[in-house]
Amino acid sequence: METETHACLSAILSRMQGHESSVLRRLFAPLGCLLAAGLAAALASAQTDPVTLAPAVVAAGSPVLIHVDAGREAAIEGDWLGRKIQFFPAASGGGWFALAGVDVEGPLGPSTLHILVRSGEGVHDLSRTVEVEAAPYLTRSIKVAPKFVEPGPEELKRIEAESKLKAKVFAGSAAETLWASSFRAPVTAQATDSFGTRRMFNGKLASVHKGMDFRAATGTSVRAGNSGTVVLARLLYYEGNCVIIDHGLGLFTLSMHLSRIDVREGEHVATGDRLGLSGATGRVTGPHLHWAVRWQGAYLDPAKLLRLDLRSVR
Repeated sequence: METETHACLSAILSRMQGHESSVLRRLFAPLGCLLAAGLAAALASAQTDPVTLAPAVVAAGSPVLIHVDAGREAAIEGDWLGRKIQFFPAASGGGWFALAGVDVEGPLGPSTLHILVRSGEGVHDLSRTVEVEAAPYLTRSIKVAPKFVEPGPEELKRIEAESKLKAKVFAGSAAETLWASSFRAPVTAQATDSFGTRRMFNGKLASVHKGMDFRAATGTSVRAGNSGTVVLARLLYYEGNCVIIDHGLGLFTLSMHLSRIDVREGEHVATGDRLGLSGATGRVTGPHLHWAVRWQGAYLDPAKLLRLDLRSVR
C-alpha cells in the first residue's frame, strides 16, 4: 500500500514543472508518507487484531462470541462486567472462544473487557474497551390472576423456596461446554419481539421480560435448543412447568409454562430432543412458550443467540 501511494504521488509530481513543482513536492511528499504510513498501520492492525467480537456492536441483552487468536498451549483469563469469562479451544481454525454477554439490565456506556494470555512468550494483556449501547425495549401492561401480583403468605414461602432452588441450580453449571454448533428455536411457532419489554402486571408490579415468547398452542412439542444436561424439570409458581438445561460454563436455557414435562433431572439431551409440550401454566395470559437464555446470572436475548453462527466454534 505504501509503495503504491508513493508511486502515484511521484507520477503526479513528475508532470509538474518549474518553481511550482518544487514547492508542491516539498508540501505533498511528507503528506504522502503520512497517508501511506497511516493506511498501512490501519490495515496491519485490522489484520492482526488478536481479539474479535461477534456482533461487533454490543447492546444491552446481547450474547457475544469472543475469539482470541492464541496457540493451543496458551492459558487465557478473562472477565467482563464482573463476570468471569471461560475460554475453550476452537473446534477448527485455531484460537480460543468464549460465549458471554451483557445482561438486559446491565450498565450502558464504556466497559472494560479484561483478557490476559499466558504462554511461553510471556503474559500479554489484550484488554479493551467495549461500548454497551441501549436497546429499544418497549413497555406494556398485562392482566393476570391477582395471586400472581400479590401472593399470600403460603405462596410467598413457596416462592422463596423455589428462588433458593433455582440459585442452587444456576450455581452448579458444568466446567466444560456441553453445547455443539448453533442454537435452534425450541418450537416451530411464531416468535414475538418481547424480550426486554418493561411490563406492568395489573397496573402494580413492574418487571422486565427476560425471555422470548413463542405463540405455541397447547400441546406443541418443545425441544432442546442445544445439547446439555437437564438440571431442573418441575412445576414452579411463576414459571409453571419448567425445564432448565445446563449447556456448561454458566450458560442455561429455560423453557416455561409447559403443559407437560417429558424429561427428568440429570438427563442428558441432544439438540432437538423433546422436553415436553407447551401450555399455559404459571403466570400467563394464555398458551405460549417462554424461552430464556441465562449466562452467569445475565439474561440474554434468545433471538440474538439464534442468529449467532457457532458451527465452526465447537
